[in-house]
Amino acid sequence: MSRPNPVTLFLTLPLLLSPSTAAAAHDYADALSKSICFFEGQRSGFLPNDQRLSWRGNSGLSDGWTYNYDLTGGYYDAGDNIKFNFPMAFSITLLGWSIVEFGDAMPPAELRNALVALRWGCDYLLKSVSQLPNRIFVQVGDPNIDHNCWERPEDMDTARTVYAVDAPNPASDVAGETAAALAVSSMAFKSSDPGYADTLLKNAVKAFEFADNYRGAYSDNAGIREGVCPFYCDFDGYQDELLWGAAWLRRATKEDSYLNYIQNNGKILGADENINEFGWDNKHAGLNVLVSKEFLEGGIETLQSYKSSADSFMCTLIPSTSSSTHIEYTPGGLIYRPGGSNLQHAASIALLLLVYSKVLSSTSQSIACGSDMLGPDTLRQLAKRQVDYVLGDNPNGMSYMVGYGDNYPRRIHHRGSSLPSIKDHPQFIACKEGSVYFNTTDPNPNLLVGAIVGGPEEDDKYEDDRADFRKSEPTTYINAAFVGAFSYFAANPGNPG
Repeated sequence: MSRPNPVTLFLTLPLLLSPSTAAAAHDYADALSKSICFFEGQRSGFLPNDQRLSWRGNSGLSDGWTYNYDLTGGYYDAGDNIKFNFPMAFSITLLGWSIVEFGDAMPPAELRNALVALRWGCDYLLKSVSQLPNRIFVQVGDPNIDHNCWERPEDMDTARTVYAVDAPNPASDVAGETAAALAVSSMAFKSSDPGYADTLLKNAVKAFEFADNYRGAYSDNAGIREGVCPFYCDFDGYQDELLWGAAWLRRATKEDSYLNYIQNNGKILGADENINEFGWDNKHAGLNVLVSKEFLEGGIETLQSYKSSADSFMCTLIPSTSSSTHIEYTPGGLIYRPGGSNLQHAASIALLLLVYSKVLSSTSQSIACGSDMLGPDTLRQLAKRQVDYVLGDNPNGMSYMVGYGDNYPRRIHHRGSSLPSIKDHPQFIACKEGSVYFNTTDPNPNLLVGAIVGGPEEDDKYEDDRADFRKSEPTTYINAAFVGAFSYFAANPGNPG
């Protein structure tokens, strides 16, 4: 039987909308700009004079005081006022990866904005690891108390509890992800600020050593478990973060010690497991794509299994080529995985598709999925389908990015966006006084430009409902992955293949 070419194969996917729901060409450059601007709305700490989302104000200025240490800065991960280091570090890793892979395609002004967003997160992560080798800070703020309030970050009067892990207690997941974030960020800053890049890399090494020396999940520590679970508990194990951190340190340093670590620990740490997911808690698919670059470009045969696993993951995205896919699609063509904020899956997978397609193109490779062959063009087209869905090519004809187009979510699950700005309403709004703003059906008064919400259900349905946080809450790790995707398509708007 003849093998279909990648484009023919792509057309067998349930991804094409009917003509009535197809939209005009998208302004990917505008989407890129807005996706980066979103991070300014998530800032914690003392805001700079060039803050573009001017409805935000300073917040969390006493963070760290219980340890007599400065832990100001960083990002609120979503619509609440907590700084969870586990997903924050992952967001920085994704943002750094987006810049390293596609920064050259960004307009200079947006590359500068992306690096500013990256530095804001890195500066905080540097504070979190500054007391290593004995202590790593993993979170600021008590989520159980915070989630009982609806108040602006500028008004926070809830406990700003600091969660720290002291050796020999383990935090391999958070420390490993922090190592990855600082390592990839060192690459992003290498040309524009080599001194800062060197600082990031040195601290990445320290974070990885802590992760490896004291192996275990941070959420297994009794002293912090109630503060991190079930919000960002380590559900899938810490082993993937060890390999993930080592892989990024290998790429940033070129040192053989990290290559040896990956080779010697791959099977021990389960490198060939859970290949069908990539998110804040499971790095396996991303790890396989990252290490495949080393295999394909460096010819290191002992890494061949990572390429096989990466190929297997890509095949699971194509229903017609896989009998054991764990990936579902909505009728409108959106990648769907049950549980939580769905667009995080579409975002992270879109980034992996584009990164892997770049590696395959540069090495003239394709993927064998049974009797079918997939080329890099197919992967790029699938990524484009996810991006276009988010921007409006969906059954609702709705952009899931705030401020993009005319029809987008107006009632997102986000405290700062939904409450009156401190600039317009300087009077203090207490914990329960914000409930009236949460319960109203009025649109949010403050536009969180660029925020990408959790997205629709498996049937493509979406209600613009602030209370439905799984659909209406934005997160930094959704946006961070889409920064890379928007960058690619902004530079290649008419020729995604």
